[in-house]
Amino acid sequence: MKDHAIGFLGLVEQALSKVPEVDVYQLKNRLEKGEQFTLIDVREDNEWNLGRIPTAIHLGKGIIERDIESTVEDRNTELILYCQGGFRSALAAESLNKMGYQNVSSMSGGFSAWVENNFSISQ
Repeated sequence: MKDHAIGFLGLVEQALSKVPEVDVYQLKNRLEKGEQFTLIDVREDNEWNLGRIPTAIHLGKGIIERDIESTVEDRNTELILYCQGGFRSALAAESLNKMGYQNVSSMSGGFSAWVENNFSISQ
């Protein structure tokens, strides 16, 4: 795991007190069952280009607040966000909550945990 700055980790901790998390096993199970939700990868373009979770759409953390309303109009849609380790997705999920999205969660462990479990990826 990367060494993160104390201030950043404080922001993440604060976000996680308001944002529910799902783990990779829960997400995989829900995908296999064909449950309806929108999976959003908030990583940078270069990370997305190296591989992603199948069915995910890409709205990087730098643009998600700008573009979410044209991508997901219904603020009651269930959104699950992920990044590489679960930190940026928590921050982005908190932002979407502030914008009125009611059903947003972050995937703990992020794409790293997905890959570590040898779950399938798209390229």
